[in-house]
Amino acid sequence: MSERQKERVYSEAEINDRLQAELPKWRYENGWIRRKYKTHGWKSTLMVINTVGHLAEAAFHHPDITASYAWVEVRLTNHAAKGVTDKDFELARKIEDVVQWQPGEEGGALEGTPNSDKRFAYIKYD
Repeated sequence: MSERQKERVYSEAEINDRLQAELPKWRYENGWIRRKYKTHGWKSTLMVINTVGHLAEAAFHHPDITASYAWVEVRLTNHAAKGVTDKDFELARKIEDVVQWQPGEEGGALEGTPNSDKRFAYIKYD
């Protein structure tokens, strides 16, 4: 997109409608779409942060991230456009798909992390 083309900024009602339809675990607050991911501890928290960082860098659209021992909050807005745009929704969808991926439920060769052994606990999936 050229610098002369302004990205479409969504209204609060449009944002809430899209979140409800496309990203129901995300919410709109104070100009940001945001999502908190719960983890089982610091190791998992760092893995989520690094995953979000990789996706953001690949997309060249960078969220704000807040973290603690067992959670990560991701916040997205488009600073250049001064609001929430398609970039925010698209990156949120990719983050959601990757962080919430549970290969053990797909029935393939990948088992996913074992629920029975807390040493390997990872994300607290929704």
